[in-house]
Amino acid sequence: MTCPDELTISFITGLSVIRRPFGLTLKEISTPMDVLTFSPEPEQYAWTFGGAAPVHRIKPGTVLRLWSDDAFAGRLRDVTDLPSSALDARYLNPQTGPFHVEGAEPGDTLVLHFVEMTPARSWGASATVPFFGGLTSTDRTATLQDALPERTWIYQVDSGRGTVTFEAQGGELTLELPLAPMLGTVGVAPALGEVRTSLVPDKFGGNMDTPEMRAGSTCYLGVNVTGALFSLGDGHYRQGEGESCGTAVEGAMNTTLIVDLVKGGAPTWPRIENDDYLMVVGSSRPLEDAWRAGQVDAVLWLQELVGLDKLDAYQLLSQISEVPIANVVDTNYSVVTKLAKNLLPPTQVHDGIHRHLRDQATSISAG
Repeated sequence: MTCPDELTISFITGLSVIRRPFGLTLKEISTPMDVLTFSPEPEQYAWTFGGAAPVHRIKPGTVLRLWSDDAFAGRLRDVTDLPSSALDARYLNPQTGPFHVEGAEPGDTLVLHFVEMTPARSWGASATVPFFGGLTSTDRTATLQDALPERTWIYQVDSGRGTVTFEAQGGELTLELPLAPMLGTVGVAPALGEVRTSLVPDKFGGNMDTPEMRAGSTCYLGVNVTGALFSLGDGHYRQGEGESCGTAVEGAMNTTLIVDLVKGGAPTWPRIENDDYLMVVGSSRPLEDAWRAGQVDAVLWLQELVGLDKLDAYQLLSQISEVPIANVVDTNYSVVTKLAKNLLPPTQVHDGIHRHLRDQATSISAG
C-alpha cells in the first residue's frame, strides 16, 4: 500500500521515540515496536471487513493508540445537516485499519484488550434516517408507511463533567447524560475471501453495536485469514441497548488497546470478557436466531471452561444467563449472552489473559 510520505507513525521504545515513514514493515525497523500511534487520513479509511490492504503490520503485545472517525465520517455537524442530503450510504462506518498481526493464522484467537476510549471531539451527532431504525418501515420490513421525518441532534460533550447533553427539538427539555464511550465496530477479515460492509455484524465481529465493547473489556475474535486483518471504528459517546433509532451519539474516538494472540482456540462467535462477565455476541435475523447463536456458543464455552456435558451446560445457562439486545437495526441483529463470573466456579479463559492485560493496562499512560 502506498501512502503519503509525510504521514508518519511513532514507535515508542523505552525513552526513545523513532520516527519512520508510514508503510515500513517490522522487518525494516531495528528496534522493538511497543506503541503505535495512528490516525488515518480520509483516503485511508476502510469501509469493509475483508478486501482492504493492511495499513500496518504489528506484533502481538503491541499497544495501539488509534483515532477513528464517527459513523457519518463527520458529515453531520449541525441540526440543519440531514442524512438524505449529507450522507452517502456507501461511505458509512469508516474503519481505522486493518492491521496485520504477525503470526496470526486461521483458527487462532485474536485478543483485543481495550484500555481507554475518550471522545475526540467536543460534540457527537445522532439522527433519524429515512427507512432505517427499529420503529419504522425498512427495506427489510417493508410496509406502505411513509418514512419517518428525518432529524439530526447534536450532543455537546463536557469531558470534565463526563456528560453529553440531549436537547429536544420539539420542546424545551435539556438533559445531561453520562458519557459511556464504546466502539460500535470491531472485527477481522471474514472467512472464504468474503468482503462485508462495515455496516454488518456477523461471526467476524463487525457492526455489533454492543455497549459492552468498552474500556476494561477484552474481545476474542476467531482469525480467518493470515494476519487477522482487524479494524475498528464507529465510536459512540453513549448508546442504549438495541440502538432503537439506528444511531447512537456518534463521535470520533481516541482508543488505546493492547493486541495479543492465542494460538488456536478460535471462537465461532465474538466473545467478550470483563472483570464481571463472560459474554458472547450472536448476530443474525430473525432476532431469535441471533439469540440462539450466542446461547449455543455460551453452552460450548461452559463445556470448555467448567467441564460440563452439553445438557448440564444448557441447564446451567438457562438459570444464569442475562441477554441484553445490542442492536435491532443493522443488516443482522446482535444479541449478547452474559454469564456472571461470580455464579461460576473459578476459571481462567486462555490462562487468565484478560487479567494479565488488565494489569498491563494500568502501566500505560493515557495517549
